[in-house]
Amino acid sequence: MAQLLYPSPARKAFITASVMITTLIVTIDMTITVVAVPKMMADLQAGPDQIAWVLTSYLIASAVMMPLSSWLASKFGRKRVMMISVTLFTLASLVCGSARSIELMVLARIVQGLGGAGLIPLGQATLLDINPPEKQPTAMAYAGLGAMVGPLLGPTLGGWLTDNYSWHWVFLINLPIGIAALIGMLSHIEVLDEKLPRFDWIGFLTITLFVGGFQLILDRGEQVDWFDSAEICIEAGIVALSFYLLMVHMFTRRDTFLRADLFKDRNFAIGTLVSTVVGMVIFASSPMLVMYTENLLGYSAFKFGLLNMPRAIGTIVGLLIVTRIMRLIDARLLLLVGMSMSVLSLFMFSGLNLQTDEMPIMIAGAFQGFSGGMLISPLSALAFATLNPAYRNEGAAMFALVRNLGQSMGISALTLISVQQTAQVSARLVEGVRPDNPMLEWARPGMDFGDPAMLSRTAGEIWRQATMVATIDAFWLSCLVALATIPVIFLMKKQKLGQSAPAPSVDH
Repeated sequence: MAQLLYPSPARKAFITASVMITTLIVTIDMTITVVAVPKMMADLQAGPDQIAWVLTSYLIASAVMMPLSSWLASKFGRKRVMMISVTLFTLASLVCGSARSIELMVLARIVQGLGGAGLIPLGQATLLDINPPEKQPTAMAYAGLGAMVGPLLGPTLGGWLTDNYSWHWVFLINLPIGIAALIGMLSHIEVLDEKLPRFDWIGFLTITLFVGGFQLILDRGEQVDWFDSAEICIEAGIVALSFYLLMVHMFTRRDTFLRADLFKDRNFAIGTLVSTVVGMVIFASSPMLVMYTENLLGYSAFKFGLLNMPRAIGTIVGLLIVTRIMRLIDARLLLLVGMSMSVLSLFMFSGLNLQTDEMPIMIAGAFQGFSGGMLISPLSALAFATLNPAYRNEGAAMFALVRNLGQSMGISALTLISVQQTAQVSARLVEGVRPDNPMLEWARPGMDFGDPAMLSRTAGEIWRQATMVATIDAFWLSCLVALATIPVIFLMKKQKLGQSAPAPSVDH
């Protein structure tokens, strides 16, 4: 790896700002389109299965491209790769915003996913390289700010743009931001690996099949009834075979696309595992909250976005606090506090009901946002503190990829649990809807079983109650997963953040 010179303060500020902007637009785009889906379906004349590919295609393209971004950056330089990526992402956003057919929209979303995939990990690696060790924890806080705030702002911004303008602006809003990021990237430094080995096609193909197939299973499983579908069974077979071949290839060859030495670093390996759980319990619980507020309480997308603001504020407050104290105490204690706060917030969410007003949701969201702010920066800093700088491109790509996969796994698991629990609870409640049930007579005196309107209202209320129970169960499961992860944190080595490596010479 070519030795780096730390840039001047002004140049460093431009680089940091451009990294934060690119991280923000990529993470916002992961959630901003969800609220625009109904209007997109009408304008593009697409059915539910077709419109689902607008979301799925972006996630799959991003998951496939993310591991490759590290090799491309090492080969051609981070600055060049990131500028090309931002350009692709911005142009694809323009095409998405002007699309008039579902086919063009899906194609543009694929390009958008390919362009945005490497921006987060490469930006994170860049911030590590332009800062001396004592400043790297603060740099991780800047990287974490965009990664945490983006998904929280997405529904709010998307709901406001869709309600006041049109769904097209969900994508067109990326144009000025992308141009600003591109200008900021002119200040970036090039990072080339002069000893980069020959490209490992076998490793790339196996990890592409594994990641792409796994993401496809997570996104399509609920739509096609999981393993009762031949499609999911075939994809699962491809994923299992590609994973086996990837492991054999990685541990029996040298200079593979994904190097086994990367996971020999204990802090990085455990940090990656904890990051996966963070993606599952913090990010994946948001769709459950959307379903609860919009489907059960009848809130609009924009109102849900406003309810999310305390969460964003909590994230910023957590980041500000953790940035100032991260170098003073054991980072694992900060992770303990952050994960404990996450457990508390999920416990509070599990106490919601159909009569809950806005305040408990906002308070629990603020706690969850604060926990995310406390977790992301020290977790990233601790994971990379002992990692060889030569592995930063690859490590940052894998760290981001695994967290995204954890988020997808969490969303799929909670959705599956919600659907199954809703069906089971509905069945139990329906058993009690009969004329000889004294409780029903007490709750609904004089209920006419021959009145279709009455039966329809009763069925709707049964669905609401069953869905509420399923939502509580999903939050309880997330709470238990977060609680079980706390002991894993202390398997990481105690590391004095900011003193992990000698500083290179400084560019004045």
